[in-house]
Amino acid sequence: MSLFITCPVQSVERATAFYTAIGWTLNAEMSDHNVSCFQIAPEQYVMLGSREMYASVGGVESVIGGPDTPSKVTVSFDLGSREAVDELVERAGAAGGRIGDTDDYPFMYQRQFDDPDGYHYSPFWMKPDAAADA
Repeated sequence: MSLFITCPVQSVERATAFYTAIGWTLNAEMSDHNVSCFQIAPEQYVMLGSREMYASVGGVESVIGGPDTPSKVTVSFDLGSREAVDELVERAGAAGGRIGDTDDYPFMYQRQFDDPDGYHYSPFWMKPDAAADA
């Protein structure tokens, strides 16, 4: 199953620069001046569309938030190590993202960041020995 998360953005160019800076892969075949498509994992994509494009597809402009509107969804995903989580979040901060909390649970290490349009991401690493301790 493929997964596409579509987010309206203030500037496709700015969003493209941010997601490129954090190391995600632009899918040029699915991108144009109105939308940038980034592959974040096999068959998983974030589509960053202009607010106008998003409104035309969704048909309801009132559902489009902005950088000052809290994200209604948290996109969480696992990475292969604690260091990979830290590296991604640090790249997000260097690219203009807002860094949030760090949670270090007995079973999981998790950090938070928001992109410049206010979309909230929560990369995590599941500690391998946590299942054995349960």
